[in-house]
Amino acid sequence: MHYRTLGRSGLKIAPLGLGADNFANPLPEATAHAILDRAVAGGVNLVDTSNSYANGDSERFIGRWLHARRNRHTVVIASKVHYPTGPGPNDRGNSRRHILAACEDSLRRLQTEYIDLYQLHRPSPEIPIEETLYALDRLVRDGKVRYIGTTTHPAWQVMEALHVSEVRGWTRFISEQPPYNLLDRRAENELVPLALKYGLGLLPWGSLAAGILVGRYRDAAAPPPNSRAALRGGIYAERVTPRGIAAGDRFVAMAEAAGVSPAQLGLLWVKDQPGVTAPLYGPRSVAQLEHVLPILEMALPDELRQACDAINPPGSAVADFHNSAPWMKMKIAEMP
Repeated sequence: MHYRTLGRSGLKIAPLGLGADNFANPLPEATAHAILDRAVAGGVNLVDTSNSYANGDSERFIGRWLHARRNRHTVVIASKVHYPTGPGPNDRGNSRRHILAACEDSLRRLQTEYIDLYQLHRPSPEIPIEETLYALDRLVRDGKVRYIGTTTHPAWQVMEALHVSEVRGWTRFISEQPPYNLLDRRAENELVPLALKYGLGLLPWGSLAAGILVGRYRDAAAPPPNSRAALRGGIYAERVTPRGIAAGDRFVAMAEAAGVSPAQLGLLWVKDQPGVTAPLYGPRSVAQLEHVLPILEMALPDELRQACDAINPPGSAVADFHNSAPWMKMKIAEMP
């Protein structure tokens, strides 16, 4: 296994991370634990969750698994803070008060003394970045967090935070977790160049475009009953566009002609893009995870990279995976 260094840190992770958004929504705990077992046995060591996934139950599932397996030192646990955890105005966002309280709650649910990578789930532009970074720096100095990162932030806010950390002598972000897949490549315009220049590791989510890249959708208006678009609706349904489905169909045909499964090629494409440390993958079964584990030892051939570029060129998008980012003004569904 060739482990990659996450950003400007000493942390080593496998080039594929396990996303836990499906834990408890809809996966039962036994299935989640079986997936965790297989991931670790297969060499995956990063498990990414959030305090907002299933109202904290995703963290609870992982915490009980860590307690039962007694393997905390072998796993890199990443979690997040930002979304509401209660009805009050201070039970959300990136304020010092909320960050410190939310971290304590996550530690209890995860049954651990520290979180390896603690990430801001979204920006809070109304809160001075100095307040947010001071709180995160305190968590690191107190030993409750090892490293810090961001999720779905615009490049300019990441750069601002890096600058403030440098000036103040505070802990700096080592990673950003952007939406990034073959159908939404907007991260390549500014975020990827920033990551390459300033040593930021990228941990993309949505790598298979919610299943569009494996041919799961035939009609954007009628998603499969067990898909996220159907089960959760809202922003999940908005990500499925007619142009995205058409591009996904071309991708599936190209992958099959090359003798590679669409799921493997979709993840492999992200894994081997510049600046990417590891794409995140959230399987719903052990079989789904088993199917993609071979990409840990695979490399993307140049001819397939060029074929992918022909489906959707660099920096462009035909499906909207930035639609949960309030700062992104470009709406793919409205384009002709």
